[in-house]
Amino acid sequence: MDLATGAIGDLLPKLVELLKGEYKLKENVREGVLSLEREMRSMHAALRKVAEVPWDRLDEQVKLWAGEVRELSFDMEDVVDKFLVRVDDGSKPAPNSKKLKQLTKMMAGLFTKWKAHHEIIGAIEEINKQLQEVANMHGRYPVDNIVSSPAAVAPIDPRLRALYTEVTELVGIAGKRDQDLMKLLSEGDNVSKKKLKIISVVGSGGLGKTTLVKMVYDKIKEDFDCSAFVPVGRNGDAKKILLNILCDLDTYVGLITMLDVRQLIDKLKETLENTRYLIVIDDIRDEKPWKIIKRAFSNSNNCGSRLIMTTHIVSVAKLCCSCADDSIYQMEPLSDDDSKRLFYKRIFSHESGCPLEFEEVSIDILKKCGGVPLAIIIIAGILVINHHPKPKDEWHVLLDSIGHGHTKDPSVEEMLRILTLSYYNLPSHLKTCLLYLSMFPEYHYITKDQLIWMWIAESFIQCEDPQTSLFEIGENYFNELVNRSLIQPEYFDGFVIACRVHNSVLDLICTLSTEENFTTILNDTRDSISSKRKVRRLSLQNSIKEEHQNTHLKSARSIATFDDVDIGLMPPFSRFLFLRVLDLTECDVSDHNHLNLWELWSLLQLRYLGLYKSGISEVPEEVGKLQFLQVLDLRGNYDITELPSAITKLRRLMCLQIDFSCSRIPDGIGNMISMENLSSICGDCLGTVKDLGNVERLRHLNICFNVMSLKLEQAFVESLGKLRNIQSVHIWSLGYHNHYVFMDLLGSDWVPPQSLREFAAKFKFVFSKLPTWLRRNPSHLSQLSRLPALRDLSLETMRQDPLLVGADGFRCLTRLKLICNWAGRIVFQPEALPKTEHVDILIYFRAANGRDWFELGLENLQSLRRVIVQIRLSPGVISGDAGAEQGKATLENALRAHPNHPKVGSRDEEAIRRPIRGEEAAVIRCLNMPNKWRTSGTLCSSCTQKLLGSKSFYCYLTDIECNQGQIILCHCYPPCPQLELSIRWMPCQQLENLS
Repeated sequence: MDLATGAIGDLLPKLVELLKGEYKLKENVREGVLSLEREMRSMHAALRKVAEVPWDRLDEQVKLWAGEVRELSFDMEDVVDKFLVRVDDGSKPAPNSKKLKQLTKMMAGLFTKWKAHHEIIGAIEEINKQLQEVANMHGRYPVDNIVSSPAAVAPIDPRLRALYTEVTELVGIAGKRDQDLMKLLSEGDNVSKKKLKIISVVGSGGLGKTTLVKMVYDKIKEDFDCSAFVPVGRNGDAKKILLNILCDLDTYVGLITMLDVRQLIDKLKETLENTRYLIVIDDIRDEKPWKIIKRAFSNSNNCGSRLIMTTHIVSVAKLCCSCADDSIYQMEPLSDDDSKRLFYKRIFSHESGCPLEFEEVSIDILKKCGGVPLAIIIIAGILVINHHPKPKDEWHVLLDSIGHGHTKDPSVEEMLRILTLSYYNLPSHLKTCLLYLSMFPEYHYITKDQLIWMWIAESFIQCEDPQTSLFEIGENYFNELVNRSLIQPEYFDGFVIACRVHNSVLDLICTLSTEENFTTILNDTRDSISSKRKVRRLSLQNSIKEEHQNTHLKSARSIATFDDVDIGLMPPFSRFLFLRVLDLTECDVSDHNHLNLWELWSLLQLRYLGLYKSGISEVPEEVGKLQFLQVLDLRGNYDITELPSAITKLRRLMCLQIDFSCSRIPDGIGNMISMENLSSICGDCLGTVKDLGNVERLRHLNICFNVMSLKLEQAFVESLGKLRNIQSVHIWSLGYHNHYVFMDLLGSDWVPPQSLREFAAKFKFVFSKLPTWLRRNPSHLSQLSRLPALRDLSLETMRQDPLLVGADGFRCLTRLKLICNWAGRIVFQPEALPKTEHVDILIYFRAANGRDWFELGLENLQSLRRVIVQIRLSPGVISGDAGAEQGKATLENALRAHPNHPKVGSRDEEAIRRPIRGEEAAVIRCLNMPNKWRTSGTLCSSCTQKLLGSKSFYCYLTDIECNQGQIILCHCYPPCPQLELSIRWMPCQQLENLS
C-alpha cells in the first residue's frame, strides 16, 4: 500500500490470486473480478501520474477524483480480504486426525466458502457500479491534460546508509551561539545573579533553538541542585507541562498524577523552594499556559535559579520575560560562510573545498535556504547519492523547484516550502512510510523495530522474493529517511534504536495526512471524529471524551493509543472488522469491562497486536484464529506465565515478544516458519530448544535459562548451528552457577554464520577460555582510536600491563566511561583526548596496587569538566586500607591541580535523589507487578521522604505496611522467577540506616 494509489497496489495481486483455479469462482463472480482488475489497473496508472505533482499544484477536481479512487480501493480490498479470510484458515489438518472430526471441519468449511462466494457477488456488483461512476468522472476531468511534469530529482538509492550528522555538531552552534547564551545566563551584579532569571530564545522553526538550548543545558546542569528539560509543542497544556517538570525533577509520578493544576503549582513551588534549579520549557507556542504555570516560579527564589524558554512567537517570548533582569535571545540564521561549511560538509564529507563546477549553483541554493540549518541539511540530503553528489544538472532542477526561497527574515511558510519539496522528492513508498509517523505524538520516542513492524503490517513494505526479509527492507527505508534528515535518530551503545520527528516536519506530515484522509488524530486540540469521512487510521493521543459509535470507525486499519490514554468510551473491538494494526502499548485494558478482551482474538485481519503493559493476564487458545498475525508483543504483562499451544499454528508470525516470566512455551515453535524475531523466551524445556533449530528464518534470538543440563546445553548448541540467518543472539542465566561447560561448548562446537552481528551472554555465562571463533588482537584499541566520529566510549580493561592513550587517537571523544580491574593500568599521555569533557572511572583496588598506580594522567585531558570516581575494594582488601586511601588522595590532588577545576563526584553521590518535601502521607502503588504481589498501602511522611530520597531501592515497591512495621522492596525489575531474588523484607525503622 502506498499513499499515492491507496490500496490498489495491494489489491491487484489479490485480484489475480482470486482468479486462480483453487478458489473455484462462479462464472459471474469471475467476470466481475476481471472487470475490476482491468479498471483498477487503468486507475493505478493515472494515480501514479497524480502522485508526481505536489498537492498544492493539483486541480481541485483532480484531487477529488484521486481521493474517490483511493477510498474505493480501500473498500474493495476490505471485501477481498474478508473473502480470503473466510476461505483460507491458514492451517492443514494433521494426517492422523479422526475421520469424524475431519469430516465435520470440512463440511463447516464448505458452508463458509459457499456463504463467502454469495456475499462477494453482491459486493463486487456494488463496487463495479461505483467504479463506473468514478471512471465517468475521470473522463470529465482528464488527468493527462492537468498533470504537469514533475520538478523532482531522482530518489536516493534505498541501500544508502549514510551517517547522520549530529545536530550538536552543526556549524554556528558549537561556537559563538552557546557562548552568547551562556553570557546571558550569567550576566548581572552579585545580587541579580542570585535572583530567578528567565531567558526566552526566539526564532523560526529549523533555526536550531532546541539544539542550542539542549547543548547549553547539558553543559551547565551539573552546577544546579536540580534540573528539568520539558518539551511542550502544539498540544501542550498547563497541567501536562507542570506534570512533566515535576517528573523531570524526580518527583514520584504516582504521587502527583491525580492532582489538579492548582495543586500541581503548589507542589512545584514547594519543590523548588530554597533550591537552585535550571528548567527549560522548550517550544511553547501559546501565551495561555505560561500565564498559568508562571505562578509556580517564585521571584523570591534567591538561589541563582535559571528558567529558559524557546518559542517561535515573539509575543510569547516577551510575555515570559516581563522582569528587568530577564532577557530575550533572538536566534539568527547562519552566516553565509557557516551555511557553506555545513552544506559542503554534508555533501562533500568535509567543510570546505566545493568543486568549482558546483560553486555557483550551490551559492544560489544556499540563498534560498536563508541560513536555516534544518533547510540546509534537508536540501543537501536530496543532492547526495551513494556518498557522492548528484550531477550538476539535477542541482539546477532542484534550484528551480524551491521557488522564491528564504529572505533575511525566514518565515514558517518558507520553511514549509523547503520541507514540502523534500517530501515530494521521496519515492512513493517512502512518502507513505513517512506519513505513517503522523500516528505518533509530538516529541514521541519511536522505537525503530516497532515502526518497521507497523509498516510491514500495513503492507507498506513488499517484496516478491519470499527469501528476502521484509524487516531488512524496512531498515533500509528507515535509514533512508534518517539520511534525508526527515527523522532524527536516537542512539544507544552506538546503534540507532529509535527516532524522533522534528516538530516542523511533523507539522507538514500531519497537514498532508489530514488532507489525504490518511490518519485521524484525537489529541488536546481535536477530540471528535468527523462523520463525513471514513476513519482509516486512528491515533488516540488523549482520553476519549465522547462515545464514538458511528459506522465510519469500522473501516479503521490502524489504531494506536499513547500516553496512558483512557479508552473507556471506545467501541467494542468486534466492530473493527478490517483492523490490521492494534497498538495498546501501556494502555490498561483490564479495567474496561465493555471492551471484551476475548473479542481481540476475533479480529481475523489483524497483522500487528501490541499489548505491551496492557494489563492482560493470559493468552487464550483463540489466538490461533489470527492466521494473518505477523507481530505479537506481550511484554510487560508479568501475569502471563504460559503461552497456549495454538500459538504455534500462527505460520505467518514473524515477531513474538514476551517476558522471561512466561516460563512455559508450548512444543511446536518449529512450525512457525516465518519467525524472525523471538524475544524473550525461556529455554528450560528440551523440546523448545530442539524446535529452535527448525525456525530457519530466525534473525534475532533472546533466550533465558533458569536451569541447565548437559543434554539441554548440547541441544541448544546444535539448534543454534542450524540457524544460518541468525544476526543477534542474547543468552541470559538466572541460575546460581557459572556455566563454563555450556559456554565452552559454544566456543568449540558452534561455528557462527556470516550473518552474525551481535552475540551477548549475560550474568552467569562465562567462557573459561577464548572461543575458537574469536581472535585476540592487541591492536583493537588502536583501531578504535582511529574512528573519526567516535564521541562516547565505554571501556573495561582486564590487562595488568599499562595501557597508554596517546595524542594520536580519539580526536572527537567527549565522554569516556572506564572500568579498571587493575588500578593504574591506563595512562593518559600529554595532549590525549583533546575534546573529552566527562570521565567516569571505576577502579578495583587490589592489595598489590601502590600509590603510583593511581597516576592516570588526568591532568593531561585539556577539556575535562566533570569526573566521577568510584573505588571498589577487591577481596582481601579491608576498608580504610592505607594504599587505597593514598591512591584516592593521588587522584584528588591531580584533579585539584587541573587548570579547568573539573567538578568531581562519586558514583554513590550521583545516585542520591533529592528527598520529597512535605508532611502529607503518601500512597504508593506498583502498577506493573503480577496481581498476586500487587497491593497498596499508606506510608508515613517521614518514611516516604527516606524511601523516595534514595535511588538504591529503584522505587519499585510491591507492598507497604508501615503501621505493622514491614515493607517489601523489589530490587530486580522485572522480577526474577525466583521470588527470593526479587524482594526482601525489611522493618520500617531500618530505612533510617539506608537513606
